[in-house]
Amino acid sequence: MGEPLKRPELLVPASSLEVLKIAVIFGADAVYIGGEAFGLRAKAKNFSHEDMFQGIAFAHEHGVKVYVTVNILAHNYDLEGVREYLKELKELKPDGLIIADPGIFTYAREICPEIECHISTQANNTNYETFLFWYRLGAKRVVTARELSLEEIRQIRAHIPEDLEIETFVHGAMCISYSGRCLLSNYMVGRDANRGACTHPCRWKYSIVEEKRPGEYMPVYENERGTYIFNSKDLCMIEHMDDIMTSGIDSLKIEGRMKTALYVATVARTYRKAIDDYMESPEKYQANMPWYQEQISNCTYRQFTTGFFYGKPDSNTQIYTDNTYEKNFTYLGFAEAVDESGRIQITQRNKFSVGETIQIMKPDGRNLDVTVRGIYDCDGTSMESAPHAQQKLWIDLGADIQEYDILRREEEQ
Repeated sequence: MGEPLKRPELLVPASSLEVLKIAVIFGADAVYIGGEAFGLRAKAKNFSHEDMFQGIAFAHEHGVKVYVTVNILAHNYDLEGVREYLKELKELKPDGLIIADPGIFTYAREICPEIECHISTQANNTNYETFLFWYRLGAKRVVTARELSLEEIRQIRAHIPEDLEIETFVHGAMCISYSGRCLLSNYMVGRDANRGACTHPCRWKYSIVEEKRPGEYMPVYENERGTYIFNSKDLCMIEHMDDIMTSGIDSLKIEGRMKTALYVATVARTYRKAIDDYMESPEKYQANMPWYQEQISNCTYRQFTTGFFYGKPDSNTQIYTDNTYEKNFTYLGFAEAVDESGRIQITQRNKFSVGETIQIMKPDGRNLDVTVRGIYDCDGTSMESAPHAQQKLWIDLGADIQEYDILRREEEQ
């Protein structure tokens, strides 16, 4: 008899306090967030000091952990600010800090040694000696480089102590660069990806021009729109959880700290069920595969790939024709409050109208089709439609709905 299977952590991104709450309710075991400085998603909404305080409290009330990214590659002029930021985090008491830079790691161990240090994928962690190096310095967890196969991860697990945790990305956008350390954005527009300001030039359309023939585009493209030579498909391992669950990975990480609440809820709910089903029995996981496949395709994505998990990627992992997302549903809002009559309050995100059929997305996996019976502003005035983004509204759906349920609308393909 082998050792019993260990349930891995499901680690979900959150771009804001709202999205953190949705991630928690829809199945995350842990969430990772960024503050207003020293993280690699400067264009995300990110968390103010007060939002971080509230988010950590909300997560902890629900038994969910919070990890904060401090994963820039620091320059000299960052260091004093990093020290002050770590002192703030010491008071906020997150469960872990995600760090790439050895200098920042040194400060974290000095200033807040009681908070776990997790080594970011940005540190290019490709072998077990690197894992052991960080372990000896006091790291609790190391995030694998994106370029590792499952076999390499299994080898790492076999060579490191049991109490050193392995975290690995299993879903989300892939960078063209090495473990996300990219110079394209810095070189082209002066926005440093390694300091949180990436402009995503790997998604742009490119053509080739010969130096002595300016303006003459060379015929190297796949269609009339140009060639997206750096544009990777999105990682998705929902169909391969049998391999993931037996690989020795402790934390399954979802990419997406700039994603909407709808995206986070969809991915969290799907992977939550896949993990739980597999823990119950591999047969149940396989039997429910059509549901996972359908649900995971309901959020925005760029087609799917298994990345490096089964060997070196080839041309089939790239999208050469365009950089657009597949999109099946539009996010309308979530139930922020429910009154005695069953009406819900939302902050409306996209337009919808009375009489329209929309869908309630529940954390337990159910999707309920309902008709909008009424829309009211905060003064109780009836409205035929909700055209203005961010407007606070009360909605009558005539259905069983709880706080944090999500509203979405299916789009015609």
